[in-house]
Amino acid sequence: MNDKTKKLVYAALFIALAFVGANIKIMGSIAFDALPAFLATLILGWGWGAVIAAIAHLLTAALSGFPFTLPAHIITAIMMSVTMIAFYFTIKGCLFKKLNPILAYGLGCVVAVIVNVPIALLAVAPVFTLPVAIGLIPALLPAAILNVVLAVIIYNLLPARFQPLPAITRKNHDHQ
Repeated sequence: MNDKTKKLVYAALFIALAFVGANIKIMGSIAFDALPAFLATLILGWGWGAVIAAIAHLLTAALSGFPFTLPAHIITAIMMSVTMIAFYFTIKGCLFKKLNPILAYGLGCVVAVIVNVPIALLAVAPVFTLPVAIGLIPALLPAAILNVVLAVIIYNLLPARFQPLPAITRKNHDHQ
């Protein structure tokens, strides 16, 4: 199987996993749909991760009946894509600068949570007001942290052949 076909199959698998995660609700449309997208971002790269994140969010929102209106969920899907891009390039940039992988993945998680919660809420606030956006922080923050941290842990437990980025548990020269 060639590389493009393999990535397409993995992308379909991650979308299916996002559908499963979308059914594990924390509150309303807040769920574990982002975990597979974060994992896909690490394994398949930022482009696939961004697409999978947007699809995953829209699946979750659809399963909940688009509780915050369709425009709000479209903006959120776009912001989920932006989150994956920021997550990937933070980690990749830190590893390129030869930072400790633990620090690189930790900073990636922090950036992802910042983009995924306060920045995304600012982007969607005009659709349903700033007080409503601020009111979502207590539910979104722990969900965002759990989604990204669990994805990083799972990624680092995978066999090296699934890790295009260096893992925390292996030496960087394993991937050169």
